[in-house]
Amino acid sequence: MVDPVRAVARLSERFQPRESGEGQESSSFAKMLADAFDAANQAQWDADRAARLLATGQIEDIHQVTILTEKANLSLQLLISVRNKLIEAYQEISRMQI
Repeated sequence: MVDPVRAVARLSERFQPRESGEGQESSSFAKMLADAFDAANQAQWDADRAARLLATGQIEDIHQVTILTEKANLSLQLLISVRNKLIEAYQEISRMQI
């Protein structure tokens, strides 16, 4: 037979917030967004650089340039979608009556 008190205690232990120790950064939503923005920005820079190298004839692999360009495009679309959802959530909260 399962003791319900112990089962709940074990379950609650699994979902406790982790303490940040040495070498382990605490992540926040703002840091996650900043990292996503930096990654999208870097993808855009990589795509632009690859396009310049293709135009000057320094690389001949058009497939790699296309992949980098599409990766940058998808990263930007994802950031725009997240931004739109954040704005919608903010507007929804601001319309709430207290």
